[in-house]
Amino acid sequence: MKLNPPESWKITLILAVGILATSTAAILVRLAIAEANVSGAGFSLVLATSRLTLAAIALIPTWAHLYHSKPALSAFRYATFAGIALAVHFATWITSLSYTSIAASTTLVTTNPIWVALLSWWWFWEKPARLTLAGMTVALAGGALIGWGGKASASGSNPLLGDALALTGAWAASLYFLLGREAQRRGLGIGSYATVAYSVAAIALLPLPSLFGASYTGYTPLTYGYIALMALLPQLIGHTSLNWSLRWLSPILVTLSILFEPVASSVLGFLIFNEVPSLMVSVGAGVLLLGVAIATLPAKQPL
Repeated sequence: MKLNPPESWKITLILAVGILATSTAAILVRLAIAEANVSGAGFSLVLATSRLTLAAIALIPTWAHLYHSKPALSAFRYATFAGIALAVHFATWITSLSYTSIAASTTLVTTNPIWVALLSWWWFWEKPARLTLAGMTVALAGGALIGWGGKASASGSNPLLGDALALTGAWAASLYFLLGREAQRRGLGIGSYATVAYSVAAIALLPLPSLFGASYTGYTPLTYGYIALMALLPQLIGHTSLNWSLRWLSPILVTLSILFEPVASSVLGFLIFNEVPSLMVSVGAGVLLLGVAIATLPAKQPL
């Protein structure tokens, strides 16, 4: 049975709440790193896995509905692959925050509209317009400026590595959004989809911290408090709201809206950490966001 879309203001409100909630992710990661006094890939994977595990546990009650609703098997396949893409996204993006600035990381990881457009071209044969291709070129130039400026910035121990990880996270997130939309189109409700995707991502990441010599135990209560907030705000509220919006809006429009995330994250980074991006990073971020905006202008955005 085809569902009638909610009123436009409700969709806009939920999308806005989701973006604001996801904007806290980079800040909470940095706070957890500072509190634990540990950084690097191992602890970043601990944060990513713990965040997803807590979110999946919170969604356990939805398994009963998932059992009784009996969606198509293809919906489960899409949700499973979405979970794997989400695991890659978090493993790379959260690790990037140990090596580069909040501004550079969140700007690069929200280049999703470009990659969603390219994936849609390859997957659904939706060829981008010339203006879209021009915008992608501008955005990539902005990304190059961020990488160059981050190298000279004092923020982050290895900006080029951090920027590369953040960009990889953007590619994985783009695939995650498209797979999630297809899973919902094939019958999975948002609660059921989130349960499957978050659980798969948590399981995929679970053994990885030990490979880097990291442990899930031995941190301060405040560190675990920050992890719990990650599960609640950017994951359960943020990601779930964005995924729900994908059922009613085009993925390009949703990912374009996510461009507000680096702005909010950078403001919070300045207020909490007094982290001021270098001039080159700021210019590069502006060029990148301009390019992404130009790239998505020709796209039609029907409900």
